[in-house]
Amino acid sequence: MIIGVPEASFAMEMSSHSPVRSLSRILLATGFVAGLAVVAPSCARESTIPERLDDSTFWSMVNDLSEPGGYFHSDNFVSNELGFQYVIPEMLSAVGTGGVYVGVGPDQNFTYVSAMRPRIAFIVDIRRQNMLQHLMYKALIEMSSDRAEFMARLFSRDWGTEPESGLEADSLFTLMGTIPRDSTLFLVNLAAIFDRLTRHHRFPLDSEDSASLHYVYQAFFEAGTALTYSSNSMRGFGGRGMPSYRMLMTATDDENNNRSYLGSDEAFAALKDLQERNLIVPLVGDFAGPKALRAVGDWVRDRDAVIDVFYVSNVEQYLFQQGDDWRRFYENVATMPRGRRALFVRSISNRGWRPRQHPYARSSSVTSPIEDVLGLFRIGRLQRYADIIDLSR
Repeated sequence: MIIGVPEASFAMEMSSHSPVRSLSRILLATGFVAGLAVVAPSCARESTIPERLDDSTFWSMVNDLSEPGGYFHSDNFVSNELGFQYVIPEMLSAVGTGGVYVGVGPDQNFTYVSAMRPRIAFIVDIRRQNMLQHLMYKALIEMSSDRAEFMARLFSRDWGTEPESGLEADSLFTLMGTIPRDSTLFLVNLAAIFDRLTRHHRFPLDSEDSASLHYVYQAFFEAGTALTYSSNSMRGFGGRGMPSYRMLMTATDDENNNRSYLGSDEAFAALKDLQERNLIVPLVGDFAGPKALRAVGDWVRDRDAVIDVFYVSNVEQYLFQQGDDWRRFYENVATMPRGRRALFVRSISNRGWRPRQHPYARSSSVTSPIEDVLGLFRIGRLQRYADIIDLSR
């Protein structure tokens, strides 16, 4: 049954030279809708997503919605998408605040979440280490009263006298750059992380998970604010041409507004509120796998809610290189309940593709309506990763 269709005014600006883009116009004009899981605003009931998840429910979701972990070639401690804030105004214009957010990868999700302020967020990544890194972040954010305390805990640096509130992110990072790392503080903070997770929240972590979390936290200690996507214990924690944590947190959108979760006290407070209410749920899952995405969709549907933003980074690029994985991914997404203006947010590794992009970005952050993508997929006109690029704006 067709329930909703994206408004024609929300369609992408498309070139008449692209068959994929031209077909997308036809789909919008004829009212074709890609999936059966769309919920139009006029038909939607009030969401029953709770205001808070208790610890046992949160941990059950982390385990029950997840699937076995898999391989990725990088530790991916931080993002490599320097222009990731550029899509936030488009995202908010399309879907507003509230709703449900689904993402992948490390803490770039926090910037999108602090802007969108969803009812709940799910971070789905094939690496179990990513889930544990998010638990590390959760503990540190909950224990920190503000951005400065969080930074001190994350990097094991002692401010001495904590900076005044309201400083710009660049000023905070400049001040932190003058402070040496403290190995004693590292051990104290690491113990506090485990205490927060295993005693306060009562999340059971086995020895393998504990070692993985230790490894992640050690990386932040060793590299400090210079930590990058390509950092690891074998190659070192240097730049290797990638943006550092500091660069990512002090970047801006194309109007020179720093929307990162460390860009303002308000953004960090919004993130902290969601973490304290257990509403950022990290999962282990393969986008092409049989369980995690479908389980998230079932959980959201059962609470009369819809997914409004799905941040996929550049995962689609890898899926198109892995046989039919891309087909299984879109089949999974088609089962998930989606708002009629729901967006994919993705990264395209093609500097300069986007007319307005961070001058030092290695990739372009772009969006496309989920229904445009699934519409073409269902009629067999989505066959190549290049088709995804054609659909992006």
